[in-house]
Amino acid sequence: MHTNRISPARKILAWLAALAVFALLSGCDTVTLTNLTPGSMPENPSQIYTFTLRVTPRTNTVPLTSIAPHVIVDGKSFDMKRSPIGEGIFEFEYQVPSGRDALAYYFLVNYLVEGNNLQTPLEVYTDLTRVQIVRRYVLSLEVNRGPVGSRVSVLGRGFTPQDTVNFNGSPARTVCESPNALSFFVPPLESGRNYQITLNSAAGNSPIGSFRIDASSISVTPSSLTLRTGSKQTLTFSIPNAAPPGGTLLDIATNVPDSIIMPEVIVAQGQTSVTVTVEGGKPGNGSLFLKGFGSGEVNVAVSVTAK
Repeated sequence: MHTNRISPARKILAWLAALAVFALLSGCDTVTLTNLTPGSMPENPSQIYTFTLRVTPRTNTVPLTSIAPHVIVDGKSFDMKRSPIGEGIFEFEYQVPSGRDALAYYFLVNYLVEGNNLQTPLEVYTDLTRVQIVRRYVLSLEVNRGPVGSRVSVLGRGFTPQDTVNFNGSPARTVCESPNALSFFVPPLESGRNYQITLNSAAGNSPIGSFRIDASSISVTPSSLTLRTGSKQTLTFSIPNAAPPGGTLLDIATNVPDSIIMPEVIVAQGQTSVTVTVEGGKPGNGSLFLKGFGSGEVNVAVSVTAK
C-alpha cells in the first residue's frame, strides 16, 4: 500500500497559514463585551449586588459553549453564570463586605476560535470600572404641587436629621421622621411657578423632582394687635381650603421679636383655621409678616406698651 506523505515544507506552510488566520481573528474583535451593570446600586439589606455582562460573538467560528466569562472584583476572579433574561447574558451575584460603599471590577472572557481543524484559546477583557453602593436615595415625592405651608412627604433611604430640602437653593423647613422618610413644609416663595427641589446634606445633593407652588390666600383676625407687657390676645388665621395631611405651617416672622411671644402656628389637618394666643413682651412697635399668600405678604401691625 502506498501512502502519500506531506512534506515538512507543506506542514510549515499550513502551520503558518493557521497562525495568520488566528492572528487576524485575535487582532479584531471576535466577541463584543457589553457591561450591563449600573454605575450605582441602591443599598439592600442582603448586601448582594449583581454584575451583568452581555457577550456577543462576531463570527461563527466562536462556539457558544466555549464562552466562559469571569468578573474580577477587587482582584478576585469569579465565574459568571448564564442569565435566564436573555441569550448571551451572564450574571454573578456578589456579597459586598460590610462597610464597603464602592467596588472596582472588570470582566474577563475566555473562549475558543475554530479554524483549519484547530481550536485556539483566546481572551478579551474590559476596562477597570467602579460601582458605587448608594446608601441614600430618594424613591418618591408624595405630591408635586401645593400651596405655601403645605407639609409634603418624601420616601427613600438613608435620611438623617442633617438633611434639608431646598427649592431652587432656598431651604425649606425639613423634618426627618425616620431613615426612610422625611417631610418638608413648602416655603414662602412666589406662587404660580415650578421649582427644582433637592435633598442637601454633607454627603452631597440629590435631585428630588419638580414642585409647583400654587397660589393661596389667608385672612387674619384682628388685623392689628395692641398689647401691654404681659397681657394676652388671641389671633385667628383662616385659609380658604382644609389643611392637607400633616397640616399647613404658617411661617410667621416679625421685626420686633422681643415684643412678641407666640407659639408656632400650624393649621391642623382637615381644618381651615387656627387660633393662637399672643403675649406682649418688651415695649415696641412693629409687625407680623406672612409671605407667600395673596399678593405676596400679609402684614399684622403690633404695638406693645409697658404696664
